[in-house]
Amino acid sequence: MEQYEPDRLSPAQVAAMRRSFRNGRAALSRRSLLRASAGGALAVGGLGALSACGIPAAGKTQGGVSAEDHSAKEKTINFSNWTEYMDVDDSGKHHPTLDAFTKRTGISVKYTEDINDNVEFFGKIKPQLAAGQDTGRDLIVVTDWLAARLIRFGWVQKLNASNLPHAYANLSAQFRSPDWDPGRAYSYPWQGISTVVAFNKKALDGIEVKSVSDLLDNPKLKGRVGFLSEMRDSMGMTLLDMGKDPEKFTDDDFDAAIARLQKAVDKGQIRRFTGNDYTSDLTKGDLAACVAWAGDIVQLKADSPDVDFIIPDSGYLTSTDNMLVPNKARHKTNAERLMDYYYEPGPAAQLAAYINYVCPVDGVKDELAKIDKSAADNPLILPDKAMAAKSHAFRSLTQKEETAYEEKFAKLTGA
Repeated sequence: MEQYEPDRLSPAQVAAMRRSFRNGRAALSRRSLLRASAGGALAVGGLGALSACGIPAAGKTQGGVSAEDHSAKEKTINFSNWTEYMDVDDSGKHHPTLDAFTKRTGISVKYTEDINDNVEFFGKIKPQLAAGQDTGRDLIVVTDWLAARLIRFGWVQKLNASNLPHAYANLSAQFRSPDWDPGRAYSYPWQGISTVVAFNKKALDGIEVKSVSDLLDNPKLKGRVGFLSEMRDSMGMTLLDMGKDPEKFTDDDFDAAIARLQKAVDKGQIRRFTGNDYTSDLTKGDLAACVAWAGDIVQLKADSPDVDFIIPDSGYLTSTDNMLVPNKARHKTNAERLMDYYYEPGPAAQLAAYINYVCPVDGVKDELAKIDKSAADNPLILPDKAMAAKSHAFRSLTQKEETAYEEKFAKLTGA
């Protein structure tokens, strides 16, 4: 019996996770916004306490373990997703796109909204995955950092490309090859999540904001600037502003970005580091400008005409929630057919119209315009080529890097 305790959490990582639960992306409903990054931590007393035989070490990529596929005889799929992350009809009882899939294919979908945050959900499925057992789920949706871990542990199955023709053809270029799953061998995005610069036009009162540098350096904005308490978002946007690539940065680059933010903190330029609670301050004008999540801005703009956003010339951060097939799933082919279905323009447009996240599917604009023209014209939902070209992902971190970076960021933010 080999003892294995992967990825112990540092105090800074635990603090980062608790911030996410309290007021960050983990604290939000799906409709209201984003995903728990939890600083990449997997659990408190969860994965860190995991002990079992034969569990692959973190960082060791192995192919997933398949099971006998019962898709041909069992026309069903068990699909686990986040709450309010699927289109719903006026009655609130039916999911039109899922119903259409079943009508077309004869495959029924047992759709369960049992994911509230990445860490909690991992705690639900890790005992079965670690033991090489079926989780009871054929398709799951998790955020990129956790998807990367599952792939590295060898706990999800490699996808059959022949069952995914629409996904292969229509996946937007900006999402095609993350460093944790090159070529999308194990995953396909469900939706994208963008980090941008938002502002209140009335509060700016003519002050021009075009970059993160304007937030950090313009003395007229002193005390009226917000950054996010999620390390990847704030550091990624700062690295971009400094001409560094968040997908390739070094320790020295990270330290330079920390120093840049620290200078702004010391002189009182940054009002505070926030979770989703910045939305109230931005709407009221207490924050004139801030680093923000695009899902918020789509909603705030509808009710607050003074709220708007810019994409800096240096670029912006994008992360993803991703569909994966766990090891030992009984209905892998059925799951792949459903994944592919959501890469057809019609179903993808219906989904995008309801949930207002970044649609990862090319070719949906005309279909979406039939449903909601304002959504079709919104670059926060359908990025145009110029905007997509400015998209960057925050690279995967080793456990050593993650611990060091979270500790430095926690010191900066006072967490």
